[in-house]
Amino acid sequence: GECIQGDDNLQSMIVGTVMRKIKSRTWKKQRYFKLQEDCMTIWYKSKKAGNAHSTFSVSDVETVREGHQSEVLLSIADEFPPDRCFTLVFRGRRGNLDLVADSADEAQSWIKGMKKLIENLENMGESEKLDQWICEWFKKADKNNDGRMNFREIRVLLKMMNVDMNEHHAHRLFMTADKSQTGTLEDDEFVLFYKMLTQREDVLRVFQDYSGDGQKLSLRDLEEFLRDEQLEEVDGVQQLAMELIERYEPSDTAKMLKAMSIDGFLMYLASAEGSIFHPRQQSLYQDMTQPLNHYFISSSHNTYLMEDQLRGHSSVEGYIRAFKRGCRCVEVDCWDGPNGEPIVYHGHTFTSKILFKDVVIALRNYAFKVSEYPVILSTENHCGVEQQRVMAQHLNTILGDKLLKSTLDGKIPVSFPSPEELKGKILLKGKKIGGLEESLNGPVEPEDSLTGEVSDEDEAFIQFNSRSFPQKSKQRLSKELSDCVVYCKSVHFSSFKHSRIHSKFYEISSFTESKARKHLREAGAEFVRHNARQLTRVYPSGLRTDSSNFNPQEMWNTGTQIVALNFQTAGVEMDLNDGLFGQNGRCGYVLKPDFMRMSERSFDPEVPINREGYRPLSLCIQVISGQQLPKVNIKESSVVDPFVRVEIHGVPLDQAKQETRYIDNNGFNPVWYDTLRFTIHAPELALVRFVVEDYDKASRNDFVGQYTLPFSCIQQGYRHIHLLSKDGTSIPPASLFVHVRITNLV
Repeated sequence: GECIQGDDNLQSMIVGTVMRKIKSRTWKKQRYFKLQEDCMTIWYKSKKAGNAHSTFSVSDVETVREGHQSEVLLSIADEFPPDRCFTLVFRGRRGNLDLVADSADEAQSWIKGMKKLIENLENMGESEKLDQWICEWFKKADKNNDGRMNFREIRVLLKMMNVDMNEHHAHRLFMTADKSQTGTLEDDEFVLFYKMLTQREDVLRVFQDYSGDGQKLSLRDLEEFLRDEQLEEVDGVQQLAMELIERYEPSDTAKMLKAMSIDGFLMYLASAEGSIFHPRQQSLYQDMTQPLNHYFISSSHNTYLMEDQLRGHSSVEGYIRAFKRGCRCVEVDCWDGPNGEPIVYHGHTFTSKILFKDVVIALRNYAFKVSEYPVILSTENHCGVEQQRVMAQHLNTILGDKLLKSTLDGKIPVSFPSPEELKGKILLKGKKIGGLEESLNGPVEPEDSLTGEVSDEDEAFIQFNSRSFPQKSKQRLSKELSDCVVYCKSVHFSSFKHSRIHSKFYEISSFTESKARKHLREAGAEFVRHNARQLTRVYPSGLRTDSSNFNPQEMWNTGTQIVALNFQTAGVEMDLNDGLFGQNGRCGYVLKPDFMRMSERSFDPEVPINREGYRPLSLCIQVISGQQLPKVNIKESSVVDPFVRVEIHGVPLDQAKQETRYIDNNGFNPVWYDTLRFTIHAPELALVRFVVEDYDKASRNDFVGQYTLPFSCIQQGYRHIHLLSKDGTSIPPASLFVHVRITNLV
């Protein structure tokens, strides 16, 4: 209720509004929308559906777009003015909700109100979030809405929360929490019940190991814990201990004593500083002044596709979502379209079509919202010369000076500029007439404008999926489009030897995943050396018509910078991509290890032991416990039997996985204390993935949650791992509690 007071927008949202929900030009239906009293849930229903209604949580909404800012709303722009239209954009891969209000004022109420609710959520502290979460459960279980809960309702709630507790123990907790002795729990009594239920024996054990009196951690106790367990730097440890008490200790008395209670200790361990991912490495921490080819670059394949490769929907939303995830290399397939306008779709298939112009507008509007570092637009160009000129015109007029048109200093370069120097720039990757040298030295003769066959990628796709399409033997290239290509000239690959002798640094080759694997097997060290000089792009096989992905780790092991994945498809491959690029401020660029940046150094991913400076490490992870794991089975009576798998992804010698045992019927607070050990031979390339699954002896285990991070970003000691859904979005408060030690083997 507090959030509504004095806010007219939220008050009118609570009253509710009839708006049109729009799915297409022809699907426009009226729905009644209202904000629930909790200020956290939006409730809506159709007039016809009787009692049936739907809800979604404000926390699922990432942002609000005003006006005609989605394809669906653009398609009805002639029917409804922009000041009545808005779009709710959800987290993860869930579709947008496009709405039209009856008046501009009503639209503004919802736009401003939603923005305020999202902002409130973002500013909420950890303990407030937890209270919010508890309240949400209370409402779910309070079946008769009387604001109280009897023991029967509590039993149902425990099942919903993934707890299978014996009746006697649950009843004892219930009686203790029922301070008013009414046989029911009101909201504050329920909070007490919940806190007793979630008491962390595992954290208490650690606390008491370091506490001198068993009641609190003195400043010296805390310093000792930070130094000996968390391996914090010795010099700053006293200062850090003071800061942690100041930041996380809820009790003013303890603060005055410069001490930390169990509550403060738990708050610290559950915070970003207590997380397994080192906060310093989550922000931008790498040198961004190296040549562009010295970085791994977050890259998307056929970015315009939202689904499969044969019949799927094409949309500019694909680009917006990829940029939102930090992607820095996007792809566009261009074909001659009607009315002289080039179109984008997956050629020779039934995927839907969008305008090239709309893709370029999306680039202008969204390319630099999450990261200011350069974007590479990888073009697969099938247009005739006329529409190529139109493409060049759109790139120039829409992108303006965001489009890189010449080398940075106007001189002939010998290596790539850095991401730092290219900030805010869009680089076109495509075929080019002649080379950089010629275009800088003077005009190119038009008769040189014949380039090679269709692109490598379409060749591969056609070969796998249909053999009857005639190939153009040669394709004419318009000078205007050719001039837009500066540092990324697409060329056909002959051999590593040929490239070493003849290739220019700005020439880039694309391989299908199977070609790249063949090169890796036959000449791993050569491949790595090639990528120290030039850019390489690897993309999924034409057989992957379902938009599945290959394992990107194999390709990163060769130093390949542009490993293009189908961002629309959730799974381990995208988890690895999100894991690698979760560091360095999520800017989409990660500096390659030094042994992959020097062409005079030799590194073969198949034989990491031979490299100069080889230092293997031992990784020891004790999986202690899990907290509030989400239910995976919809059946009310079912509770998960969780186990944890830790996977190492890296060079072939490092690929490994180990599992804890499974715990029967407890997704709420399972405890393992199982220790898993790994040897890491190339730590600079390794990623560590924690997966929780629901054990099922009869069928496939169900996925519960996961978290992936670079080995080099791990904080040692007692750490929480905040789990993510299949989609890569957070599922608070689900977490694992672990202890991590890394030691030298040699």
